[in-house]
Formats: sequence, C-alpha cells, structure tokens
Amino acid sequence: QVQLVESGGGSVQAGGSLRLSCAASGYTISRYHMGWFRQAPGKEREGVAIIFIDGRTSYAESVKGRFTISKDNAKNTLYLQMNNLKPEDTAMYYCAADSALFQLQLGRGKFWGQGTQVTVSS
Repeated sequence: QVQLVESGGGSVQAGGSLRLSCAASGYTISRYHMGWFRQAPGKEREGVAIIFIDGRTSYAESVKGRFTISKDNAKNTLYLQMNNLKPEDTAMYYCAADSALFQLQLGRGKFWGQGTQVTVSS
C-alpha cells in the first residue's frame, strides 16, 4: 500500500525556518517525480516545488531563494527546507508523487499525503 506521510509543520514567526519531511512507503521515490504543494484557506492549491527523478528542481516564483526541495532516496524521504518564512506562506502543505512529470506539474499527482500545517505569524 502506497503511503506518503508529511511532518515538520508548525507555527513560526516571520523570518523563521521550518523543514518539512515526507516519508514514503509502498514504493520507491527514486522512480517518481515528487513535489510539494500548498493550499491556504479560501485559495486554490498551488505548486511550491518539484524535484525530478534525475534530481533537477523547479520552484514557484514566490518561494525561489527561500525554499529548497531535496530527497534522500536511501531513506525514501522528500524534504522541503523553508527559510525566511512570510505570513503569506501560511497554508497546508502536501507532498505528492507521480511517474508522469506533466501530471505532477498540473497538480494531479498519483499519490498524495495528508498534509502538514504551516502557520507564519507577523
């Protein structure tokens, strides 16, 4: 059974940092493109960052230079290091995976986690 479990969310003040983790089980992340998405109350879900199977990365303009996506294939875990957090980063953060990159880029990943809440206060 495929499962993605996020952790690491919490409440921080603006300028602070958090590191999100997404532990995968039931499949090998090295064979999938993986990404982080977020959804704030009353807003549509948006892509934050994607890491391709070959390790290349892609970021939303709003987080470039502040967030870093990475993965540890040996631990079968995806990460999102978030620095210089802003109140507008407040959202539920989800990890997702798909073998088809375009599906993930469209926010239609095959596998999704349950989400972890990030709250940034000013």
